[in-house]
Amino acid sequence: MTPRVSRPRIAALAAPAALAGAVVLMGPMPAAAQAPAWPAKPIRLVVPFAVGGGADILGRLFAQKLSEQLGRTVVVDTRAGAGGNVGAEITAKAPADGYTVMFTTNSMAVNVSLYPKLNYDAIADLRPVALVAAVPLVLVVHPLVPAKSVKELVALAKKRPGGLNFGSNGSGTTSHLSGVLLADLTKSSITHIPYKGAGAVITALLGGEVDMGFVGAVGATPHLKAGRLRPLAVSTAQRSTNLPDVPTMASMFPGFETDAWYGFFVPTGTPAPVVARLYEEIRKAQAAADVKAAMARDGADPRNLGPDEFPAFFRQEVEKYAKLVKLAGAKAE
Repeated sequence: MTPRVSRPRIAALAAPAALAGAVVLMGPMPAAAQAPAWPAKPIRLVVPFAVGGGADILGRLFAQKLSEQLGRTVVVDTRAGAGGNVGAEITAKAPADGYTVMFTTNSMAVNVSLYPKLNYDAIADLRPVALVAAVPLVLVVHPLVPAKSVKELVALAKKRPGGLNFGSNGSGTTSHLSGVLLADLTKSSITHIPYKGAGAVITALLGGEVDMGFVGAVGATPHLKAGRLRPLAVSTAQRSTNLPDVPTMASMFPGFETDAWYGFFVPTGTPAPVVARLYEEIRKAQAAADVKAAMARDGADPRNLGPDEFPAFFRQEVEKYAKLVKLAGAKAE
C-alpha cells in the first residue's frame, strides 16, 4: 500500500527543485547589474598644493579634459598643507572606489624621509596610476659668476675661499637636495641658503645675493632669454624639450637626476578595471593638442609611466630622496 504524504510535505519537497529551475532559467546576473559602470557620479581630484602653483595649474588642465572625456564632472579639491601631506592623507583614507584621485608631485617621495611621522603610508596606502609630466630644474648662475659650464663652476667653488653659495626653495625641497647632490658628487664647498619659495630664490639670484641655484624651468626661462641668468645644465636625465641646447647633469655625473614630476594616485584597493580605465583616459587627455601646448608653455616635458611601471619608479624615488635627505640633514620646516 502506497504511504500517504500530506500536502504541506509535498510542497516542501517540491520547493528546492522549483527554485533550482528558476535559477537555471534566470542565468547569471549581467555585469551592469552587479556594479555600475565607472564613473557613475562626479570624481574628486585632490590637489595637495596651493592654488596658482604648478600642480594646481596642471591638475585643473587635466580635470577639465577628463570631465569632457568621461561625461562626468571632475571637481578639483585643493587641500594644501604640510608639503602635500594633508591632501595625501585625505586621499589615502578615502574609499577605494575610483571617485577620489590625487594629482601630486615628487614631494610625495621626499616626504617619506623628510617628515619624522606621517599619518599614512605613501607606498602601502596609495596606488600610483600615471606619471604624466616632469619639469626640469635648471642649474643657473648670475652673469657675474665667471663660470660658463658646470666644470668651471665646480673649479671655482674649490678655488674660491669659502666656496660658493646656492639658494633653494626651502629645506628638503628638490632644489635643495639637487645642490646637496652636486656638492657631494664633486666634493666641493657649496653653502646652502634656504628661501621661502621659488620666486624668492630667483629674486636673490637676480640681485646677486647667491651665486647659483637649481630653479624650475618655468620660472627661469624668461630670465634666461633676457640674459639675466645663465643656464649651465638641466637636472633631468634627458635634455629638456624647452631648453634643447642646455646639457644634462647626467652627461657629466651619471645617475644625477632630479626634477619636479607630476602624477596621479588613487587609494590602494581601487578596482583594477577602474585603474585601467582612468589610466586610459589620462593618456587620452595627455595626447590632446591643447594639453600638449599648455604643458610645453609651462615648461613641462611629457612622461609616460602607467600602473605597471609607475609604482616601481615611485619606490626608487623614495629610496633616492631618502639618501639625499639623510646626506643633507634636512628636516621639515
